[in-house]
Amino acid sequence: MDGIVEIFHHTDFNGICKKFASEESCLEYLALKKWEGGYICRNCGHNNYCKGNTPYSRRCTRCKREESAKAHTIFHYCRLPLPEAFRFANIVCHNPKISSYELARYFNLRQMTCWKLKKKIVECLESGLKNF
Repeated sequence: MDGIVEIFHHTDFNGICKKFASEESCLEYLALKKWEGGYICRNCGHNNYCKGNTPYSRRCTRCKREESAKAHTIFHYCRLPLPEAFRFANIVCHNPKISSYELARYFNLRQMTCWKLKKKIVECLESGLKNF
């Protein structure tokens, strides 16, 4: 397995906490993994880009559509701070059977929030999706 979720399998919780302590380090990792095979615009298929308005985003030079590093990943629409979401993913990858109630207590979040994010991560693991 490679891609975004590989780091959660091969790194322990403390390693994730140290390596991804800031939003910027998480975005940098997501951008690196998301576009490691090269950038292709999802809107028009063009492969040239420039820097976007937000950190680690890319803007197509043809259609001007901007795409963030989080877009179309397991963290898309996730309102948790990325360092916390990365810790969450690490726990779920090491223990897919953990209950959403346990996660809710640990992260001090609503149970349904934990259930939805856990569901996305587990589906990604089960389907063997490479990057997302």
